[in-house]
Amino acid sequence: MITISDSAQKYIISLLSKKKVGTNIRVFVNSPGTMYAECGMAYCSNQDIDNVKDKKISYIKFKIYFRKYLIPFLKNSKIDLITNDLGSKITLHAPNAKLLKKSKKFSQLECKIKNFLYIKINPKLLLHGGSVTLIKVNSLGVVFLKFLGGCNGCSMINTTLKIGIEKKLIKYFPEISRIEDVTDHISGQHSYY
Repeated sequence: MITISDSAQKYIISLLSKKKVGTNIRVFVNSPGTMYAECGMAYCSNQDIDNVKDKKISYIKFKIYFRKYLIPFLKNSKIDLITNDLGSKITLHAPNAKLLKKSKKFSQLECKIKNFLYIKINPKLLLHGGSVTLIKVNSLGVVFLKFLGGCNGCSMINTTLKIGIEKKLIKYFPEISRIEDVTDHISGQHSYY
């Protein structure tokens, strides 16, 4: 899936040797499946890893993580090291990052919504120990979401859904008709309120 040249692996190991133990690499694609897709790499600590949503590729002295929904967009990707008179630079070439998928599972709208939730919504929900994930978008434009962590069973979930998420999603994606919460909310110690 992602090929890393030997020189790039050595360079990454060198960079990670200057970081805290347990630091790895995260590969990301902003706006996957669109003409605006941009790929990148960042440091990733163990607390940033989601064992359910992340895919892991292990190398001898480090690991690379990325969101599983990005698999088709990272197919045939290459990480290499370019060295010239100005120094060394890691490059990530992902020829399928802008690929518009026709299948229902990886529809363009679903990928955009997943990316939006990951970048714009979940960092705020994470402040309360929660997150939200996209289940599906049906043919009528209804978006089905599931809340996790501190959002599951939270007494403010309807407000969060209608004001915090639905308004923003419909503003950015006018093809959406409404949002449905499919979470089986169970209040408990994990709930924020």
